[in-house]
Amino acid sequence: MTFASHTRPTGFASAPARLWASANIIEKVALVVAASLFSLALLAPLVAPFDPLDQSLISRLRPPIGFERYKEGHYFGTDELGRDVLSRSLYGLRLTLSLAMAGACIGLVLGGFLGLMAGLRRGWAEDVIMATVDIQIAVPFTLIALLVLAVFGSNIQVLVFVLGIYGWEQYARIVRGEVRKITELPFIEAARASGGSPRYIALRHILPNIVSPLVVQFTLSVSNIVILESTLSFLGLGVQPPTATLGSMVGFGRDYMPTAPWIVIAPAMMIVLITFAVQILGDWLRDRADVRLRER
Repeated sequence: MTFASHTRPTGFASAPARLWASANIIEKVALVVAASLFSLALLAPLVAPFDPLDQSLISRLRPPIGFERYKEGHYFGTDELGRDVLSRSLYGLRLTLSLAMAGACIGLVLGGFLGLMAGLRRGWAEDVIMATVDIQIAVPFTLIALLVLAVFGSNIQVLVFVLGIYGWEQYARIVRGEVRKITELPFIEAARASGGSPRYIALRHILPNIVSPLVVQFTLSVSNIVILESTLSFLGLGVQPPTATLGSMVGFGRDYMPTAPWIVIAPAMMIVLITFAVQILGDWLRDRADVRLRER
């Protein structure tokens, strides 16, 4: 066994430690919060104390632990149909994050492809793509989402499509700008002179050099899509009952705020925490990826 084989795992293992050491206290808290919420979402079927759809009208509107009329096992209380708020919040977090990740992935692929086309093709293709980007930016996306959901219905397939086209213009602008900058560099000219095809140059030389800004934008898109999905579900245009998302729980629970605020508090706090944590991590990744900011 060589000396290199002994030292490589140590260097690899120290990379997360160096990233952790470079973060300030707020970024560390955000990382812990995000990791905890994603873990809870992933393990929701294992950690949820009850089935989120189980109803018990004799247990309706029971308060959380520590209050009078608390019912054993329902730590966050029950809703208007006697369903466990903690279990519904965990499953709602799972579905909300799943929709956000799916929407961010669709936006990344769509916007990245169009941005790459605009940066490489130039000419009329670039003009059409960037004009579409300008139109997307000019029109508030919430209005577009409301129109699409009102026309085609609010089933989960349409919702995923709506979330997927949210923010694609940001990816397109980033990729197009980075591609135009990179294609002027000498190593791209050398690749062209050596006979490399446009596809080979894009996959081998351009895409690896634009990963960092795309990762940052993806992180920020996830938190924005969480807010968008919660807004649509709050308005009754998201996932339909009895399936729960965080936004739909807040929307249906708002009528019980004066008498049973715990129905809203748990999902609302999860929305706040996940958006706070992911936004902070996105800013941190942006600072780490930007050499100019890192060297300050």
